[in-house]
Amino acid sequence: MSDRTKPDAQTGMRKGLAQYGDAEFSLFLRKAFIKAMGYSDDALARPIIGITNTFSAYNACHRNVPDLIEAIKRGVMLAGGLPLEFPIISMHESFSHPTSMFLRNLMAIDAEEMIRAQPMDAVVLIGGCDKTVPALLMGAGSADVPAILTVTGPMITGSHKGERLGACTDCRRLWGQHRAGAIGADEIEEISGKLAPGPGTCMVMGTASTMALCAEALGMMLPGGAAIPAVDADRLRHAEATGARAVALAAEGLRPSQIMTAGAFDNALRVLQAIGGSTNGLIHLVAIAGRLGVELDMDKFDRMGVETPVLVDLKPSGQHYMEDLHRAGGLAAILREISGHLETQSLTVTGRTLGQEIDAAPPGWEQDVVRPVSRPIHQGGGLRVLRGSLAPHGALIKQAAATPALLRHEGRAVVFSSLADMAERLDAPDLDVKADDVLVLQNAGPKGAPGMPEAGYIPIPRKLAAAGVKDMVRISDARMSGTAFGSIVLHISPEAAEGGPLALVRDGDRIALDVAAGRIDLLVDEAELARRRQGWSPPHAAPERGYKKLYWDEVLQAEHGCDFNFLRKHPLPR
Repeated sequence: MSDRTKPDAQTGMRKGLAQYGDAEFSLFLRKAFIKAMGYSDDALARPIIGITNTFSAYNACHRNVPDLIEAIKRGVMLAGGLPLEFPIISMHESFSHPTSMFLRNLMAIDAEEMIRAQPMDAVVLIGGCDKTVPALLMGAGSADVPAILTVTGPMITGSHKGERLGACTDCRRLWGQHRAGAIGADEIEEISGKLAPGPGTCMVMGTASTMALCAEALGMMLPGGAAIPAVDADRLRHAEATGARAVALAAEGLRPSQIMTAGAFDNALRVLQAIGGSTNGLIHLVAIAGRLGVELDMDKFDRMGVETPVLVDLKPSGQHYMEDLHRAGGLAAILREISGHLETQSLTVTGRTLGQEIDAAPPGWEQDVVRPVSRPIHQGGGLRVLRGSLAPHGALIKQAAATPALLRHEGRAVVFSSLADMAERLDAPDLDVKADDVLVLQNAGPKGAPGMPEAGYIPIPRKLAAAGVKDMVRISDARMSGTAFGSIVLHISPEAAEGGPLALVRDGDRIALDVAAGRIDLLVDEAELARRRQGWSPPHAAPERGYKKLYWDEVLQAEHGCDFNFLRKHPLPR
């Protein structure tokens, strides 16, 4: 009798048996039902590799998932395993009401519980659209079963009148021109059919691209996988290799907690700065780390920004697209440039260290997509953490995508109390607003919206856009898509719905931003703020039922990744 077939072997079909009071009956019943799927005893005796099926007819970013699953299955079977796909929640940014961030933790719960509930010796995670990668890594980190990630890959670019286009930085840029009257209704409709020309994720340095690169740097993806375009044959070959490696992980027992260590998170944070990544990336990495008991140091992250310039010339901080990064060598080209700052002894899903993977990567060549440290896109890192009287627990700005002249600015507050208030008044001809004002959005945070929507990219008021204003300082407790650009302060904590200082801002207040100093301050004396605080009340009552109630009761603020407190390895005291 082999070790795998011994009664006490907690592997394969014996893993996580349903509770009937008789383990052998549980196994007998399980095998009887799985044989209805047509599997032989030989197949059922092999290592079982679960594959998360995140396909959905609502999710174009995951359109190629069925093809990836077939390639992963091929890899698993060639390596002697039995692949079993299973459905899991699929989320797309444009098809998640009120926001995909509201549902990210639900997907993480789904992943964690299904990995635990079903027999699998290892699991392949298929991510893609923004929140799916962090949700899968959060769930896999909590379940701590051997796991490996692959992604759907970025879209190829489109074209309009000879101009190369990509979702969704160009979506925002061209929509801004439409709002300003430079592009008509017919043309903007034509453009909408060209921005996303095929399957895959946004092909700029949005959240999907950011999380793919950070996940590879974290060690949870086979080298080279982050940037391969969705339609490229290499994407299927990478999926096949991922399936084969999953079988090896099952045998080795290498778990996410052994890979996603404090040093590995430092590597991911360093990459986040070097790529000019999405502000969402920081929230997600904090959430993933919290599942493993790792606390990320925001002061250290700021210091990384000083040491690590933005090297990747991709929109929205630069000019190129993800397919260009793939041709330029992918993540390996970036890691080489910053290798002196990396924790190269961190273990990766290959079983080798990050340093060994960098050494094994194909040699680089001269190109302009990944700049040398001596000639960066932006000096000082992509992201900057801000603190001050307006954000006692922190805020964030993507300084690499901001207007340099606005990185130090003082202006008059123009306040919108909610998303609905902003929608109603932003474009009103009589709105009292000037180009040097500061647009303030309240109650758009984790609880306020709810779900912390990507509403931080507050549009330039129509009358200013028509006059040629391209950027203003905008602040909120919301998030911003990684595809967006501008002088935008986000993730202000505590949020307005929790009674943070943001809730007390009124029209005409002076607000001071100093990115170099890491400050965002409300220039109102404490006595006046105390008076306002006495008159403050929450914007809406707590939900009474369902997932929305669970979300409200348990969601944490941005500095803790907006995860549910009870799902962290070490919940915070209330």
